[in-house]
Amino acid sequence: MVKMKTIGNKIAEARKKIKISQAGLAERLFISPQAVGKWERGESMPDITTFERLAGILGVDLNYFSESFESDLVAPSALNTQDTEVQIAQRTKPVWDLSRGNWTDADFSGLKGLHEKLSSSNLQRCLFIGSDLSGLLLKTNNVESCDFSSSNINGSHIQGSHLDNNLFKDSSLKSAKFSKSYFMGCDFSGSDFDDSDIRTSYFDGNLFKNSSLKAVKLFKSYLKGCDFSGSDFSQTELRSGGFEHNNLKGVVWKETSFIGTQLKDLTFDGTIEGCYFENCSFDWVKFENANLIGTFFKNNRFKRMKFVDCTTDAVTYGFLKNGGANLDGLTLIDN
Repeated sequence: MVKMKTIGNKIAEARKKIKISQAGLAERLFISPQAVGKWERGESMPDITTFERLAGILGVDLNYFSESFESDLVAPSALNTQDTEVQIAQRTKPVWDLSRGNWTDADFSGLKGLHEKLSSSNLQRCLFIGSDLSGLLLKTNNVESCDFSSSNINGSHIQGSHLDNNLFKDSSLKSAKFSKSYFMGCDFSGSDFDDSDIRTSYFDGNLFKNSSLKAVKLFKSYLKGCDFSGSDFSQTELRSGGFEHNNLKGVVWKETSFIGTQLKDLTFDGTIEGCYFENCSFDWVKFENANLIGTFFKNNRFKRMKFVDCTTDAVTYGFLKNGGANLDGLTLIDN
């Protein structure tokens, strides 16, 4: 883990190497000399944007501030003139490590290159807008009131974490994994979850408006009090979990599977095509102004399910009738 005192020593060393005072460095960064003094004493640390400007002024690579980077400063003029930018980039890979830290009101917007280093941390009111967090293992974190809007979280694994009231608007979480995690009051509106894998996780009161949840695997997970209006659940599988009190207005249901799922206090509308319901319990579930086409029902428990102004084809009608569903409000149409 990068320690503030270590970073402070490196800032002081690089500053002295180019023979500039704390006041001179502060002037170039448009900050106070006192702020530079606090950095060098290890009392505080620059944000990521300031780090980038600081590295440019001191003539060092961002990696220089990492503990794993040996201090061997070379002035910019001493660099081999034959070195290309590509060669330099190949020798230096970012090694930022935000794990095991307490981060409050920090601005990490645009952050890149964490390389699987964001676990066991407490984050409050931090900004990660437009950041690249792809491929990360985010394990046992407590994250509250942070903004991850427009970020790339593709292929990451959120494990054993607790996330409250965070913003993920317009973010990409394709092929991400979620396990044993709790999400409450988060806003995922306009985000892309395609091909994600969600297991033994709990989503309570989250917003998923106009999101893409295509080909998602939702196993042993509970989604309660969420707003999925305008979202796409095509080819998604919900298995052995709960789906309750959610807003499903305008959701796309195509080849969606519900297996062993508790369905409660829900209203399905629109076209429901090629879907699959097996071993599910229906409790206060309503299909309203819906058109059910080629949808399979088997071994379900229709406790309080009803149809209001719905239509269906002969195949779906037969499955429902055979399962003992109340068919009032359901009209059989010609194929």
